[in-house]
Amino acid sequence: MNRLYKTIAPSVIDDEMLEEAVKKQGPSGRAGQIAQLEGIDFKDVHNLQLDYRNILKIDNLWRFKSLTKLQLDNNVIEKIEGLKTLTNLVWLDLSFNNIEMIEGVDELVKLEDLSLYSNRITNLENMNSLVNLQIFSIGKNHISKLETIIYLRRFKRLRTVNLAGNPICENERYSMYIPAYLPNLMYLDFRLIDKTTAAYVEYLNGPGLFNTMISEDPEAPKLLMLPGVPEFVEIYKSEFTNICQKLFDYGLKGFNMRETELEHFLECLGEAIEDNQQKGVKAIKEFEEKNKELFGELQHITDADNLETMIKNFREEIDQLWSKLMNLEMQLVDQLEETMRDFERNISEIVSTYVENVQALIAQCRDLENHHNENMLEIAMSSYDKMGKNEGDEEMPEELRALFIDKDTVINTVNASHDLHLLKIDNQEDKMVTRANGWAADMIDKLHTDEINRNRKRVLEINIYLSHWKDELDFLELQETT
Repeated sequence: MNRLYKTIAPSVIDDEMLEEAVKKQGPSGRAGQIAQLEGIDFKDVHNLQLDYRNILKIDNLWRFKSLTKLQLDNNVIEKIEGLKTLTNLVWLDLSFNNIEMIEGVDELVKLEDLSLYSNRITNLENMNSLVNLQIFSIGKNHISKLETIIYLRRFKRLRTVNLAGNPICENERYSMYIPAYLPNLMYLDFRLIDKTTAAYVEYLNGPGLFNTMISEDPEAPKLLMLPGVPEFVEIYKSEFTNICQKLFDYGLKGFNMRETELEHFLECLGEAIEDNQQKGVKAIKEFEEKNKELFGELQHITDADNLETMIKNFREEIDQLWSKLMNLEMQLVDQLEETMRDFERNISEIVSTYVENVQALIAQCRDLENHHNENMLEIAMSSYDKMGKNEGDEEMPEELRALFIDKDTVINTVNASHDLHLLKIDNQEDKMVTRANGWAADMIDKLHTDEINRNRKRVLEINIYLSHWKDELDFLELQETT
């Protein structure tokens, strides 16, 4: 129970509470007096605030036919129920309660904003009808598996999700995979999703990389004092920035290609699993329709031989169902393995092409830097020669004069600047290439792990279900022997 209400008995949503709430949020002054005299018609109420009232059960709301906003946060509610008639709800707040399972929202097809923050929910389920959902807060619950998030892909209008405070957020792959699973998402955990980060192209849509090279180059201030260098550097900056823009555009294109391929794969995966599950449900339903009545008859058979024969036949039916369900699962495993192989091949080709193009553009950056270095060295040596012939500028700053102590100092200074610039360019290439390859490897590894876990879970479900029937038959046989 919520700590706030440990020593307070739970409240019931009765007419007194509802009337008080409606009056409290209704018009004040003369208008409020008139409204009270005329009476309160619950069917005309659009907003209802029932927070901080120690409510344990949602009930008695069926008369609020026009309700669009319902606030039930900070109570002790354990189950989502009693909302079937509130078909006009657009906003529902059930945060800070004791809810363990999402349910009871099938009729809320107009719902756009749902908050279940700070509850005890472990899974995302039973929300298929919420086709208009745009904002979903499920932070500070007990969601621990990344694959759980795939469920949210069905909500095409979903733009904002809050998952902060769940165990899932501790996964190092969290910030990378949520945008990948939900490509239409705009805000995650109250922050705008930056696709440039996911595409590994931060600061490339402008002179960002160039400015970093210059600002972190301790030799740049001195070299920029050389005659003609500032003008030359501006030309270099313009050409370098153009290549960075191409990198930025191609990085986003590569990101979109990876996202599209992943989305297509996840859709195929979901469809295959759903189709297989429906076949399994059908097989179980046919089994139960055929044998539930028979099982009831078994409990009233007194002839031992007849009972033994019927139990034997029943066990054969169970074994046949087990074989059918396991065959369905093996078919699904084979189908998913083939689908994964196709995805691995396609994504590997996409990433490989991406890497090749990135490296080609980075090579152009290096060529520009090499050309810049040659020109810089030429200007520096020309200035050095003029200094030796006393043709230099007599008003040259002291720090620049220190550069011309000897020829080696000039060359070493220019080369140090060049090496730092190349290091920045190499780091950018490494970031884009390594992260793209790492994303592909991690994604493939995760998909295989998820599939292994899914298969184990499904086999366990089948065995548990059929073990139940076998245990019932064992109990009947035990009763007969005693």
